[in-house]
Parts: sequence; structure tokens; C-alpha cells
Amino acid sequence: MASKAILPFFSFTLFLLLLPLLFQAVLADPKDEHPSPFGFLQHLQGCQKGNKVKDINKLKKYLEHFGYLSYDDKTHADDDDFDELLEHAIKTYQLNYNLNATGTLDPQTVTKMMSPRCAVPDIINGTSGMNSGKHKHFHTVAHYAFFPGRPKWPASKFRLTYAFRPGTRASAIAPVNRAFQTWAANSHFRFRRISNFRTADLKISFERGDHGDNNPFDGPGGALAHAFAPTNGRFHYDADERWSVSVTPGAYHLETLALHEIGHLLGLHHSSVPGAIMYPTFRTGQRKGLHSDDIRGIKALYGR
Repeated sequence: MASKAILPFFSFTLFLLLLPLLFQAVLADPKDEHPSPFGFLQHLQGCQKGNKVKDINKLKKYLEHFGYLSYDDKTHADDDDFDELLEHAIKTYQLNYNLNATGTLDPQTVTKMMSPRCAVPDIINGTSGMNSGKHKHFHTVAHYAFFPGRPKWPASKFRLTYAFRPGTRASAIAPVNRAFQTWAANSHFRFRRISNFRTADLKISFERGDHGDNNPFDGPGGALAHAFAPTNGRFHYDADERWSVSVTPGAYHLETLALHEIGHLLGLHHSSVPGAIMYPTFRTGQRKGLHSDDIRGIKALYGR
């Protein structure tokens, strides 16, 4: 009789042990995926100058958002004509991502454009550092870049405080803490977490949609996060994404994206090195750390 009583108890205990894994599997279930905001690009594959195809206007808005395109005549920004200005913008994009600069939407370009990414534009006020910023450093070619004007924290301001908006999901705290520790170990900066969100130098929060900073999020699978150049201090995750503490299929790694966005907070812009943390695109289930290019960049910016 005792053995019969133990069996249900054992089964229930096993269920409790497996519950976190089952929950994680549900989170990663691809059938539960939302359509990507960049999904419209799929049917534009093969388009080139002279074509007129539905949704080319969305491509123009995409490239305008990330800094590659600007029309003086806004009527052209809203039409579906693949014009010379659009071709030039695509060539610039292809150069930045080390693709063949054909100016057409070939499969490689469409695949890269559809990749989830940081929402910070690659080109700001007409200035791109991703490829045009290559330079020699320690006998290697460096690809790190800075924001236009090279904004940075004052020399006296190397001890920075950071805080999370009240109500931030508890699971995000430790990964972001670790990301700050990694940057501290590879730069002259020192970071201290405080509870006062309003007075902190660096402010971390989860936002969704239009959240009042003129850089709205677009739902799952598009823009993942963004941060501002020194000394603004704001760092936002898109709350609509699936985030994970550990590397999890179907979810974005909190610490990896924190490393990238903290790089922006310190003054680094996007890099054209795929292995660098400052490379703009990310995959679910991906963990990345600092690359030598990132470390060279932060040392070059602050001279130490």
C-alpha cells in the first residue's frame, strides 16, 4: 500500500522539476512566433532600379529609419518606385554589411535586412562609421566606430551609476549587472547600481511601441533594443520581444543585448565586424561577448 502512495507523490515531484523546462519550451515554440515587422522584405527579393512593386515604400521607410535614405521630395518617399536614390542607399547598406554592392535586393541583402537588430541607426546625420571608419590600429584594421562628433563622458566622470525603472522584470537585473561588470573589466569605467531611477546616470527600462523618445519599437522580431550616446544615459529593451537569462532557442539573450547597448551608452557606434558586440544584428539563442574590436574602440575613444 505504501508503494502505491509513493508513486503519485514521485510523479508530482518529477512534474515540478520539469515544469521550468516545459515552460521554456513553450516560450521557444516557433508556432507561437509573431510575423516579423521586416517580413515585407521577403517578396521584394530581386527588385532593382526601374521596378515598381508594392511595398517598396516600406523599404524606403526601413532605410530612412536606419539612416540610409532621405528624400527632399516626400512624395517619392511614399511611392513604390525603385529609383536611383534607393539604389544608392542599398549599395551603401551592402557596403556596411560586407555584401556585394549591387544596388539590387539580392537574397543575401534581403536576409541581412530581415535580421532582428539594434534600433540605433547605422548612419546618423549622414555619417556612417561602419565601413568608412576603417583605420589602422596596432597593425590591424579596426572597424569600430563612434557617434558623429565623438560624444563621450567627461574625463572626470568615469564612475557611473545605473538604475532600473521600478517594476522592471526581476530576471533582467543579473544579466545587465554582468554586462556592466564586463565593460568595467575592459575599460576605465566603474559602474554602481543604485535604486533612484531618476538620478542615475544610466537608466534601464523595458518599453513597447511609441514610448516617447522618437524611436518607437515595432513589436516582436524587428528592433530589439536601443540606447543613446553620451551623456543621455537611456537604454531601452523592447518589452514585446522574448527575452531569456540563459541561451534559449526562440529568445534573445538579455546579457548579449545589454553589452551592445552599454557600448552605445559609452559612445561606441556600430561595427562592421560580425563577431563584435557592436555589430547591429542578433539572432535568437545567441550569446556574444566583447570582441577585440570593441575593446580597441573603447580605448581609442577614451585614450586609455
